[in-house]
Amino acid sequence: MRREIVDISNLELTEKVVTIKRVTKVVKGGRNMRFSALVAVGDGNGHVGVGLGKAAEIPEAIRKGKEDAIKNLVSVALDENGSITHDIIGKFGSAEVLLKRAAVGTGVIAGGPARTICELAGIKNIRTKSLGSNNKQNVVLATIEGLSELKTPEEVASKRGKSVEEILA
Repeated sequence: MRREIVDISNLELTEKVVTIKRVTKVVKGGRNMRFSALVAVGDGNGHVGVGLGKAAEIPEAIRKGKEDAIKNLVSVALDENGSITHDIIGKFGSAEVLLKRAAVGTGVIAGGPARTICELAGIKNIRTKSLGSNNKQNVVLATIEGLSELKTPEEVASKRGKSVEEILA
């Protein structure tokens, strides 16, 4: 995963809780109930992150998840249409998410977990398809993985030693 150090001091981050699960640990004295919260944050302008928080109470788990998400922010390469720069498949565990660029006016065509990530990243036009596992946590992490691997035409051109026009042609 390509992670950049993102300066969060001037970002207006929005948070969304993707899922909250009650988890149980069986110990000698009985069962320990805790909560696990998967939280996504984004600025709507090409930065998105996801984090997992666990605590005895739900609000505390959400707070921890948000802090973790801020630490794991990634930059997303967007084009002038508010879509991604190229098609890609993000993989995490047995979950795969196909991310396809879309024309202006398409909107965000995505299932629940992937839709949350795309909206927080500021993507306006995209088509996605969840392949393999439908575990929410793995789908979210596969989407983040795919978005973080995106490259701009400028990056590809400089890597190949060509001009941007040659790459886009």
